[in-house]
Amino acid sequence: MPLTAAEVESLFAKLARARDPKPELSYRTPLDLLVAVVLSAQTTDKAVNKVTAELWKHCRTAQDYLAWGQERLEESCRSIGLFRNKSRAIIGLCQSLLENHHGLVPPEREALMRLPGVGRKTANVVLNVAFGQPTLAVDTHVFRVANRTGLAAANTPEETEEQLLAVIPAQYLRHAHHYLLLHGRYCCTARKPDCENCPIRQECRSAPGKNCRP
Repeated sequence: MPLTAAEVESLFAKLARARDPKPELSYRTPLDLLVAVVLSAQTTDKAVNKVTAELWKHCRTAQDYLAWGQERLEESCRSIGLFRNKSRAIIGLCQSLLENHHGLVPPEREALMRLPGVGRKTANVVLNVAFGQPTLAVDTHVFRVANRTGLAAANTPEETEEQLLAVIPAQYLRHAHHYLLLHGRYCCTARKPDCENCPIRQECRSAPGKNCRP
């Protein structure tokens, strides 16, 4: 049974009080954020922040990355998973930015998704965080929380995004990604959700006594 409009409103009001909707990836510019999000796949934000703290001493622009080169970029990123593929994507997207966008990160989803290594989730993160657009990136945490709580009943991230956009009140949409992500990261975890201390237990369709789903 899906949540009612009143329950959705209450759920997000509680998450807004409980969570500071700030990204945990470090960044200063849209390019910083784009690179960090590409590096973050299957890797913790903490590990990425450690890599980028050193990398950004040398690479501040798309041209800097090309000058740094893939070999040195791979060495800089070696401590995180899939570093070769990610380094190749970063070099490719920087080349595309220079060729098609004057070296600047475009604020449009379609243009972002034409960049190497950039899918819909990455594009939505950049649009939301760097450009303040009310987009919703569905990662594993958002997918889990949305479908556990009853905000969505979907089989794919794309379906989850569509369903969430249809029910989230407008005043919460700007930060909805981080409310759900942080709740999933620190409370509604995959293996042992902390239902006892959950601020949205009353609204959640999977809370104890409501056939809690993994």
